[in-house]
Amino acid sequence: MRIFISSDMEGTAGVVDWEQCRSSGADYGYYRELLQGEVNAAIEGAIAGGAGEFLVNDSHGAMANLRPDALAGRARYLSGRHKPLYMMQGLDASYDAVFLVSYHGSMAGEPSALSHTYNPRAIAEVRLNGVPAGESGINALVALGHGVPVVLITGDEVTAREIEPFCPGVRAAVVKSSVSRFAAESLHPEEAREVIRAAAREAVAQLPGAVAPAITLPATLTVRFRNADLAEQAIWISGTERVDALTVTLTDEDPVRLYRAFVAVVVLTRGLAE
Repeated sequence: MRIFISSDMEGTAGVVDWEQCRSSGADYGYYRELLQGEVNAAIEGAIAGGAGEFLVNDSHGAMANLRPDALAGRARYLSGRHKPLYMMQGLDASYDAVFLVSYHGSMAGEPSALSHTYNPRAIAEVRLNGVPAGESGINALVALGHGVPVVLITGDEVTAREIEPFCPGVRAAVVKSSVSRFAAESLHPEEAREVIRAAAREAVAQLPGAVAPAITLPATLTVRFRNADLAEQAIWISGTERVDALTVTLTDEDPVRLYRAFVAVVVLTRGLAE
């Protein structure tokens, strides 16, 4: 049984500030260890459920946050920037399930610690087939393209709710409760890992009945930017259509191709936003 893990960082119990999850931050080393513990807990739970092979795609920031030698289960580690499939690089149809570890809420959703949707400086909201979507829902497009179910997500309660329309039945390990975008009540790290281990074990046990994400094709991503210049730049990507001053849409019957187009928009607009 092969498990693909996409690991972010903002959803880790205890993380509530950008400096805690940026390599320049004074306490980054401590919080990256907390992230490592949660990734390992997901692997350990999956092993207890019968899984035996893992690929961890480091998907946060510069995408080099974990210690390869400290990964549980002798997991393979995919790290580094400029990945064509970004947070979902490495996933293919040979995998049995997807885990999304330490994910966070969307920019336009309910208060969620360090909420954003790919680029907080550029993107104000994304909708997938008209439904507000965070990174989890957008990334589920790649899972759909390969026919692989998303069976586990970890983070706060907002993140757990946001993925449900796209991956009904996904097992959620809620490790903190957000008070605002920069405050949350978190479980003790040891308890957070226990919750994740149990959820991962249950997710793997229920895998025989799991199905690929429930996203109708052709699918449309509606992206609202923070200013009109960003929307203007986004339509440089072929197939992107302007809806109004701030909003563009991308539509495709191929979910992986749609995701790649979205990533191209994100990368293109990042330079202008920053």
